[in-house]
Amino acid sequence: MPHITRESLLTLEAYAKARKDFRAQVIAHKKARTVHLGEHVTLLFEDELTIRYQVQEMLRIEKTFEEAGIADELNAYNPLVPDGSNFKATMLIEYEDVAERTRALSKLRGIESRVWVQVEGCARVGAIADEDLPRENDEKTAAVHFLRFELTPEMAAALKYGVGLAIGADHPAYTVAISAIDETTRQSLAADLA
Repeated sequence: MPHITRESLLTLEAYAKARKDFRAQVIAHKKARTVHLGEHVTLLFEDELTIRYQVQEMLRIEKTFEEAGIADELNAYNPLVPDGSNFKATMLIEYEDVAERTRALSKLRGIESRVWVQVEGCARVGAIADEDLPRENDEKTAAVHFLRFELTPEMAAALKYGVGLAIGADHPAYTVAISAIDETTRQSLAADLA
């Protein structure tokens, strides 16, 4: 599966010219890759395009044009691109009220490992969370986690064939299940598989 290379990135000047249209393209693309698990958890399934946008934005914000800095961004973000046998997602735990968010994050410790996907007719696949660094402590979980769902070749083939995909979380303080995600999202995720 494609990874982002230095040669494939736009220069800061070229990105400044293309940013408006590119941003609109990515926002539309993300809609088909976003799954809301209840009111407070959102999964944004990453792919080459969403991560390319993130890299270009970071380079723009940090005004990075030196090779070492660009390499650092690529090394940080390329692991978030699916590699053909998995889905990779950014999980956001969202509460508008700060006090409510603080209480919820303390109750939701461990939720990142309790999120799952299930290809129709197959066993559930639990998330492998935060491989880059731990994001919770003894008091609370973080509001952002990075998840990987590793699928078998049979699961990938079934999804590409067209079977349904369920997604949920089974944490004691937050249980939700979507028995079948919409077809546009299912097709977008199936495209991540080799």
